[in-house]
Amino acid sequence: MKDHNKENKTPVREFINGAEAIARAAVDSGCDFFSGYPITPSTQILLHMTTELPKVGGIAIQAEDEISAIGYCIGAAMAGARVMTATSGPGISLYSENIGLAIMGEVPLVIIDCQRMGPATGGATTVAQGDIQFIRWGTSGGYPIIALSPTSVADSYSLTCCAFDLAERFRVPVFIVTDKETVTTRVTVNRELISGYDAIGKKATPELDEFIPYHFNNLADIPLLSPMGGSHIVRFTTSSHDEKGYLSKDSSIVGRMNQHLSEKIVKNIEQITLVDEDLQAGADTLFISYGITSRSVKEAVREAREDGHKVSALTIFSLWPVPEQKILNALEGIKRVVVAELNLGQYCLEIERLARGEVEVVGVHRVDGELITPNDILKWGII
Repeated sequence: MKDHNKENKTPVREFINGAEAIARAAVDSGCDFFSGYPITPSTQILLHMTTELPKVGGIAIQAEDEISAIGYCIGAAMAGARVMTATSGPGISLYSENIGLAIMGEVPLVIIDCQRMGPATGGATTVAQGDIQFIRWGTSGGYPIIALSPTSVADSYSLTCCAFDLAERFRVPVFIVTDKETVTTRVTVNRELISGYDAIGKKATPELDEFIPYHFNNLADIPLLSPMGGSHIVRFTTSSHDEKGYLSKDSSIVGRMNQHLSEKIVKNIEQITLVDEDLQAGADTLFISYGITSRSVKEAVREAREDGHKVSALTIFSLWPVPEQKILNALEGIKRVVVAELNLGQYCLEIERLARGEVEVVGVHRVDGELITPNDILKWGII
């Protein structure tokens, strides 16, 4: 028998911002170690984690600087903790070398980048989306990373939970690329959208005659992770190494290992791709967006359709690796694609690459500290 009282129950709503949603998602995802350094606008995440993590037996540290913050996280992750750190653009600059270490050592790690206007200290309390390419190429070597971009407080929760799962599954640093407005602005959200996540557990390392810390059969395979200080010998190095973790200059060994660092992501792109497709039959204009600008695009699409225009929209949540097939599918039959972002056209470069000159690509950009409005988008998208 149906519980009609349950069906008619008013949803519980909560007044919350993105920082709280991210912190809650981390706790729900089993995060038990956080380290960060105060920097606007990510400081609220640090404050929430130092308050909430000890309640569940976790450890939260305010480090002496950004370099130490990510270094502590790498050490904790390799000792078996589920870890997260949070910073902004200047902090990501200081994280750069250790991000490379996390890629080389195949460290599961969640990094929150609360974007603000740059360069340098720029506008500490000013919204921007200027770190998009920096996140992708911000360390030496050029190996792929995973980066997710929330559009709202609810997304901040769900994508942070997803980031922990992806980091664990692929043994990589995973970025949440958010922004000042999403992190600091309070909105009312149904609680069911920001709670109740059932996190995946850590994989138990089986008892083996010999544990090989970086062993894989196929290039896209993910090595087992056995915590340092546990029952297996685990080696960890910043340098090119063999499957046992010993430094190596053998070109066949090094080449295979470096190919693996790439293949484990690019060969599993379907498991990483996250987009929202709002495609309309007969549309010749496509709006592509991510993060905070997607909210203006959604309103612009609604207004355009009310005025009788056929338009499509694609919201990208998984910025890196680029969800190429989803973008190519959305471009079919399109004459003009409008890319809205709070920078001078960083992701627009990826769309131009995929369009191959067959579709007009129009960038709508702002770098004056103000949000892109629906009218800004409609001005370029509807002619």
